[in-house]
Amino acid sequence: MTDSLHAPVILDIAGPALNADDRRRLAHPLTGGMILFARHFESRAQLTALCAEAKAIRPDLLIAVDQEGGRVQRFRTDGFTALPAMRTLGELWMDDAMRAVQAATATGLVLALELRACGVDFAFTPVLDLDHQDEQRQSLSAVIGSRSFHRDPRVVSLLAQSLMQGLALAGMGSCGKHFPGHGGVATDSHVGVPVDTRSLKAILAEDVRPFEWLSLSLSAVMPAHVIYRKVDGRPAGFSRRWLQDILRDRLGFAGAVFSDDLSMAGARVIEGREVGYTEAALAALDAGCDLVLLCNQSLEEGGRAIDELLDGLTRAQAHGQWTPATDGEARRAALVPQSAPLTWDELMLAPRYLEALARLP
Repeated sequence: MTDSLHAPVILDIAGPALNADDRRRLAHPLTGGMILFARHFESRAQLTALCAEAKAIRPDLLIAVDQEGGRVQRFRTDGFTALPAMRTLGELWMDDAMRAVQAATATGLVLALELRACGVDFAFTPVLDLDHQDEQRQSLSAVIGSRSFHRDPRVVSLLAQSLMQGLALAGMGSCGKHFPGHGGVATDSHVGVPVDTRSLKAILAEDVRPFEWLSLSLSAVMPAHVIYRKVDGRPAGFSRRWLQDILRDRLGFAGAVFSDDLSMAGARVIEGREVGYTEAALAALDAGCDLVLLCNQSLEEGGRAIDELLDGLTRAQAHGQWTPATDGEARRAALVPQSAPLTWDELMLAPRYLEALARLP
């Protein structure tokens, strides 16, 4: 277990094997997780060894990855199944709803079983954003696009629930993103600060519906780096109104809340002022996030930004600017699977896995 009351930082590492700086940062009491990207994968054997070494440093470390399917799938070679984009499942729904439900469950099961066989605990999925479209019937948000199941929140919710069932069958939690909905803005929050000008009533009536309907089932939620101007001047991930008043109080969500990547452009400006990583993390934690992600910084200046964040949070805690939350730590720990995974060799003979492969679209 961690020796901190709360280990909120999810960080990345430099490459496919741990170096001395990676090991030092993973051992830091404020580090609660590690996020992996395509550059961390060379083979299944290498990935399995990497996860095992990280767990040897921190047995309760949460090892996570963006493994949605379609264009967002970090591991896709050396035996990993090419998973369908969520839009494919939505299109299948229009032809055969029950087959689409079955395919969504199969997708979640294959995704989770393969990851867990290599030591990965958690995938940031499902995407619950609606596929809003322009007059030419093109996705309004290019960064979401085919990652969305559908335009209809009912279809999104039912297919996401089925995918989550597949994850759960393999002992993996789920993360609905990007609350309260990223699909209604064209700007990509990786490179800019999107602003959604719709009213709270309009957002609650459509985009929030999947988060509302799935609030009892989701293990975690990730808010969007989007400003919903008529609701709050801060991006949702830094907004107590969105995370406390609406997500927790109104929707009754009791799971973990992750910030989206704090290195994204949409997270670097709060109320018109550019902020550093520590200030952004403190703002997210104060708003109601349990965990904060800082991604793709281990290669920049020797990982200076990661050390800045860990040191900054340590100072903030010492000076009373941030109080660790034991309930936030409990929510983090609950995301770490408790059941033993199948090995890859066992997986290749598992009837449920083989049947799930046959039911993928």
